[in-house]
Amino acid sequence: MSPLPPATRIGHLHLKVADLDRAICFYSGVLGFDVTQRYGTQAAFLSAGGYHHHIGLNTWESAGGTPPPPGHTGLFHTAIIFPDRASLGAALARVIAAGIAIEGAADHGVSEAVYLRDPDGNGVELYRDRAPEDWPRDEQGNLAMVNRRLDLLALLAEAEPPASL
Repeated sequence: MSPLPPATRIGHLHLKVADLDRAICFYSGVLGFDVTQRYGTQAAFLSAGGYHHHIGLNTWESAGGTPPPPGHTGLFHTAIIFPDRASLGAALARVIAAGIAIEGAADHGVSEAVYLRDPDGNGVELYRDRAPEDWPRDEQGNLAMVNRRLDLLALLAEAEPPASL
């Protein structure tokens, strides 16, 4: 089997949600994605940086639905990567201001991550990668990820100032 080309990426995430407006409030109002298109009251597409969409939301099969119970298969979390520590800190500040519970935070050596849930109970990881030359390695040069406590106050202190409207 041939390996995937190094430039291969995962394109977008499309979530079934119970309440479209509530999901838009979270992904756009709190996390900052732009709504690029809406299909009435049933679907919306959101992006960062003018891309057609990074996130699709729909209620086609899930309007008024409930999250899957624990112990079932499904999405563990969506990982949203930020370009730097300041923008990750700004996203964390918005999450806290919105009253959304932080479920965890970790310094993995290769990245810094904050974990929470969206309004439909889907896991969301907000993170930033370190440069590959800064990744921890063992004596043989193999990647050696860790799971250390992330200092959220220090991360918030580096937050970029919020954009003015």
